[in-house]
Amino acid sequence: MTIIEAAAKLRAREVSAVELAQESLQRIREAQPLINSFITITEDLALEQARRADEELARGVDRGPLHGIPYALKDNFATRGIRTTCGSKIFADRIPDRDCAVYRKLTKAGAVLMGKTGLHEFAYGITSNNPHFGAVRNPHDPSRIPGGSSGGSGAAVAADLVFFAMGTDTGGSIRVPASYCGCVGFKPAYGRVSRAGVFPLGYTLDHVGPLTRSVRDAALVMNAIAEPPPPATPVRRIGVPENFFTERLAPEVAAAFDEALRHAEALGYRLVPITVPDPAEINTLGRLILLSEASAVLQPYLDRRADFGADVLSLVDQGRLVSATDYIDAQRLRGLYQKRWAKLWDSADVVFTPTTPIQAPLIGQTEVDHEDVRMASTRFVRPFNVLGLPALSIPLNSLSNSDLPTSLQIVVQSSGEVSLLTIGESISQYIRNLRGM
Repeated sequence: MTIIEAAAKLRAREVSAVELAQESLQRIREAQPLINSFITITEDLALEQARRADEELARGVDRGPLHGIPYALKDNFATRGIRTTCGSKIFADRIPDRDCAVYRKLTKAGAVLMGKTGLHEFAYGITSNNPHFGAVRNPHDPSRIPGGSSGGSGAAVAADLVFFAMGTDTGGSIRVPASYCGCVGFKPAYGRVSRAGVFPLGYTLDHVGPLTRSVRDAALVMNAIAEPPPPATPVRRIGVPENFFTERLAPEVAAAFDEALRHAEALGYRLVPITVPDPAEINTLGRLILLSEASAVLQPYLDRRADFGADVLSLVDQGRLVSATDYIDAQRLRGLYQKRWAKLWDSADVVFTPTTPIQAPLIGQTEVDHEDVRMASTRFVRPFNVLGLPALSIPLNSLSNSDLPTSLQIVVQSSGEVSLLTIGESISQYIRNLRGM
């Protein structure tokens, strides 16, 4: 059931918000021992918010489509009176005294908070194999990672524990879990959603966005947490990169991507072969910028080195070796590549790529086909954090012969969010109709 379907049932009095919350809580409790997608479950708060939603809807007070809908927040979103750990031992008992902007907006929209989801420590990693709170596991195969750093959010949505969950994306941390777990993940343009009250990782790379069950649901969440975007422009030309984004693909990913392109053509879109400007170099810049910025963020806590996980501490130490000159040069080159990519939109309205070149690796696996798991997982997503462009990941699960999900990434220029969501829904609906889903 999607947000749209649940909202219709609430207004038809076929179900109550309390019933939705109780069902969600039951599923969370049942799944928690296996999937471990939550760090904190806010049962009392959820039932209180659900009762309030039922009372308001009965009085004719309708806050919109999220009114009464169960959801979750990644545990780096500050919530007043509710611990916000950032997946770290250092913040294990931290209870903020104020709410983040996104939580305030979702509360105003009447959404019902079920809890705070697990993540890679300090959102600085791709596996969500957390040394302090345990590994988050992929609902499709619990021996595999859900992706990260928003792994708990992706797993909770994919396992139907909540209707949507909020995540952060600094180098792919919304889209990678969406790809590995088989749900929708949307990274808006840089700055579209307020990061106030969200613990930072990369000051100039962090994005906030939703993971959902459908593209239309992602649009509904965005309507609640951000100002209205510019109107849609027609999408006719799909840019298909001939370089970088078609290299070193797992066979299942390549097959699903090719079939998605054929479906796009069947819908009347024109495929345009393009050469994209230097994604490998952009990735290098992105890693250098993140190393520096994350180290600056976490520097105040280095007096507690023993309380960091080994992988995160290693990255923080690496970042302390980045010189100011290297950081400034990386930011200068970033601007150059943003200008080069801006010219790309003269020949394409959107760009299609696989979200990840591989499917979900096993927990503890460090390499896939002789490539580091972290590098492989972020290879196709990190460039769009550096560029600040909106990027949407939609599942192609039914297009692969594998039991593990594969996904399509759609990217557009900064003003094209509505067009991006429109074509994403068009492709998703076509696939659902084709497969009788």
